[in-house]
Amino acid sequence: MTLRFPLPTQVVTLASLDLALLKQAGIRGIILDLDNTIVSEDDRYLSPHAETWIRDAMATGIRFFLLSNGKRKHRVQFWSERLGIAALSPAKKPLPAGFRKAILHLGLDKSAIAVIGDSRHTDMLGAWLVGCVGIRVASLPHPPRWWERLLGRWVQTPYPPDAELWPFTDHPYTGKDK
Repeated sequence: MTLRFPLPTQVVTLASLDLALLKQAGIRGIILDLDNTIVSEDDRYLSPHAETWIRDAMATGIRFFLLSNGKRKHRVQFWSERLGIAALSPAKKPLPAGFRKAILHLGLDKSAIAVIGDSRHTDMLGAWLVGCVGIRVASLPHPPRWWERLLGRWVQTPYPPDAELWPFTDHPYTGKDK
């Protein structure tokens, strides 16, 4: 895959990714992770300016698809509707099937699609398996799962302690899925 302009392989937050650079690189579609990329999986934090960034990207013509391993359907459906983005969950990342469905939905060549997420072992590995470019964001603070305790920085980049962080409190699905 040859991009017109090189893209960063890692950024701190979704909103810190330059939309003009994505467009210059020929990116017209984004497969986007939900948990710890847009909102922490325990629903405590929202990635700063993420929703505005997504709206701005859509206004430039970039297409989106949410691909989540989350098993709480109400939660993924809430974010799909809130952001106006089709979603698949559970996607069973890094297996290629979910990524292929997202690519078909976007209707673009894989060379024009970037996968953005926080995990090397799901998002970035899946992007590589299907031939899309991968861009990793720092993982929003969340209670670590067993493999994160074991593998730590090998699977995710911790959110910088001095970076801006927004509390998230307006989710209507509390109690339904938690």
